[in-house]
Amino acid sequence: MERVIIHVDMDYFYAAIEEREDPSLKDKAVVVCMYSNRGEEGGAVSTSNYIARKAGIRSAMPCRQARSLKPDAIFLPVRKQFYEDISARVMDILSSHADSDESFEKISIDEAFLEISQNCAGNFEKAIDIGLLIKNDVLEHEKLTCSVGIGPNKLIAKMASSFKKPDGMTLVKPEDVTDFLSPMPVKKLWGIGKVTEEKLQQMSIETIGQLAAYDAQELIAVFGKNRGTWLKKAASGIDETPVTEKTATDQIGRMASLKEDTRDNGEIFSLMNELVDDVIKKAVSRKVSFRSVTITVIFSNFRMATKSRTLNHAVSDKGILHETAREIMLQFLRESSMDFRRIGVRVGNLQQNIGQKSLFEYF
Repeated sequence: MERVIIHVDMDYFYAAIEEREDPSLKDKAVVVCMYSNRGEEGGAVSTSNYIARKAGIRSAMPCRQARSLKPDAIFLPVRKQFYEDISARVMDILSSHADSDESFEKISIDEAFLEISQNCAGNFEKAIDIGLLIKNDVLEHEKLTCSVGIGPNKLIAKMASSFKKPDGMTLVKPEDVTDFLSPMPVKKLWGIGKVTEEKLQQMSIETIGQLAAYDAQELIAVFGKNRGTWLKKAASGIDETPVTEKTATDQIGRMASLKEDTRDNGEIFSLMNELVDDVIKKAVSRKVSFRSVTITVIFSNFRMATKSRTLNHAVSDKGILHETAREIMLQFLRESSMDFRRIGVRVGNLQQNIGQKSLFEYF
């Protein structure tokens, strides 16, 4: 079976959220800044929309410089927690389309890899349908756009997602990898920085195709064995790194599929209890408490819904998590007549425990 990987990259995430929250910002240059303690004159640009980018504004640029380039732009402060909450919901949508929990890898607040080899049976044409479904789900639930890249490995999927931004989708089949990569400037190869780019230019290597054709031993002589070997393989479109689940620092969660689409309380709560137990064990191992509990349901028509509850104070008690999760799940069952396909349990607003043990740790 062919390996099929999707990379999803949210389009100008922070600025897009601000546009969604305030429609009057549409068609204006929007710049989201991480201000320093010096106020609006200090700090750096976190992100900007495409109108601002056309004026030359870029991430990490000093806010003062950005103002000089586009004085009529709308400058807004970063709202980190707000963006993280939206990111968590987006990631729930994305992970619901992966082969399994372990086949989903969040790599930043606004991008992730999914392996869908089993879901599409290694068929790249079916992968297009999954990519479109992801885009539609994100747009429907969060009113945000994303760009999707589909390829035979993480490297190609990542580069494909940048090919038609914003709101694009690019498919690169295994047989098309060479034609896709070869004409690109070498700096476009994911993982190449400024220093490596300059060294390659000194070697008269300007395109990825030229790098792929370069003698491997000469690359190793210049860059060392590991880096030289990687450059040769990456330029040839070879990437064997797996999509692996990573522990998020801002939340702990698990999702799993029911044995079959169902509304049977016994089946649903049995699986939910397993997820709760796993989440609480992870919380205990990380020595954290949580203040928010979120339940996610993927229905039989693949539509997703989430409900959250914020607790009065941070806890790490299994009984409280079980009770809260059960109450939310019962609400889902009352409000919907559709069968459940997949469910998830997530805790957030994590706080580090200091000294005191939870009751669960004694058993």
